[in-house]
Amino acid sequence: MDRQRIDKWLWHARVVRTRSAASALVASGLVRLNSARMNTPSQLVRPGDVVTVALDRNVRILKVTGFAERRGSADLARELCKDLSPPPAPRPDPQPAQREPGTGRPTKRERRETDRLGNWDGEE
Repeated sequence: MDRQRIDKWLWHARVVRTRSAASALVASGLVRLNSARMNTPSQLVRPGDVVTVALDRNVRILKVTGFAERRGSADLARELCKDLSPPPAPRPDPQPAQREPGTGRPTKRERRETDRLGNWDGEE
């Protein structure tokens, strides 16, 4: 095989769970092939092509290195592409709220005030 449909390749490379999800992803315009936006799932990919996929607030950049006849294990899927995505930016560790020593547990009033500060439950 020297080429394959992009929706099948995305499914075989385990970028998405189902082939219909791969088709919908391509049809929605969230997939680029060599920096050109794809709108049809029947577009063909070849070895050496660069596929850019926008998924769940992440952008994955994959270089096509091979194809598969059937969807195999995750180990086989890793052989179908080379990940060119930059590493994610390090996230700062959130610091828990500190109480002064000896004050004990927060009262119900203090807990409500804290919840209002963070707006945890969506209320004012």
